Amino acid sequence: MANTPHQAAPRRRHPNTLRAFENPTYRVLWPSGFFFYSTRWMQVVLLGWFVLEQTDSALSVAMVGFFVAAPLFVLGPVGGLLADSAHRRTILRGTQAANAVAIVVTTVLLHIGHMAYWHAYLIVLVSGVAWALENPTRRSIMLDLHGRSGLANAMALEAAAMNASRMAGPALAGLLIALIDVKGGYIVASAFAIISVATVWWLKLDLPWKAPAVKQSVMSNLAQGIAYVRSDQTILGVIAITVIMNLFLYPYLQIMPVIARDVLHVGPGHMGAMQAMDGLGALVGAVLIASAASGIRRHGLVFVGGAAISMVMLLAFSFAKSFGVSLPLLLILGLGTSGFSAMQATIVILVAREELRGRVLGVVSLAIGTGPLGALFIGGIADATSPTFAIRLNAIIAIALTALVWVFMRRMRQRTEPVEQTALKAEAAEADTPQPAQATPDQGWR
Repeated sequence: MANTPHQAAPRRRHPNTLRAFENPTYRVLWPSGFFFYSTRWMQVVLLGWFVLEQTDSALSVAMVGFFVAAPLFVLGPVGGLLADSAHRRTILRGTQAANAVAIVVTTVLLHIGHMAYWHAYLIVLVSGVAWALENPTRRSIMLDLHGRSGLANAMALEAAAMNASRMAGPALAGLLIALIDVKGGYIVASAFAIISVATVWWLKLDLPWKAPAVKQSVMSNLAQGIAYVRSDQTILGVIAITVIMNLFLYPYLQIMPVIARDVLHVGPGHMGAMQAMDGLGALVGAVLIASAASGIRRHGLVFVGGAAISMVMLLAFSFAKSFGVSLPLLLILGLGTSGFSAMQATIVILVAREELRGRVLGVVSLAIGTGPLGALFIGGIADATSPTFAIRLNAIIAIALTALVWVFMRRMRQRTEPVEQTALKAEAAEADTPQPAQATPDQGWR
């Protein structure tokens, strides 16, 4: 029997936290995402350590993060347009297959001894392109599968998959570097990528192919998305915080190999554990949000509050001088990012008009794509001064800018209203507005 979008289940078979898994399509989509995300985080750790050993430069290590995220800035609008119009299962299959090919090619290069540090940039660039095109499509599918009532739970569990991969991927990569080497890590990453492709290939996604009514250029669609974002303060606030997080918070991950080796004086295994602790906190937070999703009304409060917690913890982490002290700080940092990541797309999908949803998610991808500039900034500051100063400066800037967004974008603090409710209220207000008296034929005008 074909699976219909957000069809109500006849009876509840899962706890409230896991109710999105009642949808059989979601039960396939979730593990495909977990393995896809895991390869991304594994590559960041494996290639970051590889480049550090080859170049001994914080900026060169940060360039790995630059190239993995740069495609989001360039191709985010394209991904949003595809999510609105193309067959979404084809996009998922194609992007994950491209990612798998890039990882397998890297594994071969490492084993035959022909891998140069600059190859790492090309490889993560391919994976970044796949991520940029896949991300808006995957998020757009969530509403089709679950409807607005189940969206927050589905997005929180999707965030849990991403955060579980943030925990498992770096920990496994660091352990494999310590026990074997980067080559051993890439064998496992190749296996994960192949599993991801095989899983998504079995995906039964009976959603209609949607063609745009009028063909428009990518730039025209991007302009539409940006214009819509500017007209809605809630979505504009989401974009602003997303830019801040990707410019000034997440880039710390790109210099984690330098922090581990030169500041905390630990090896790749401990480095993986540090990044895993961040992922563990984010996973715990995502599960808590999934459990409480049906009761969340002020999504913006969870979104901004989570971002603020992570920024304060990043500032505290910049003062850590030991491995033991850094772990709880990173755990709480990850807990904060779960609120940000779970609510980011949820707010956009709830508030945006259906016909513009993919375009707006493309603008979100564009905002996420500012991360490469953050990687260059933190890498350059770390090379010129020190890694700890670079992280501290980023945290202070992020906290100040987030405070400004919170003060000036008041809609972020209010209850999140789905677009249908907003439209109904507007219609009701229009109906209640007294209409001017109409002249009748016998009255005439004098």
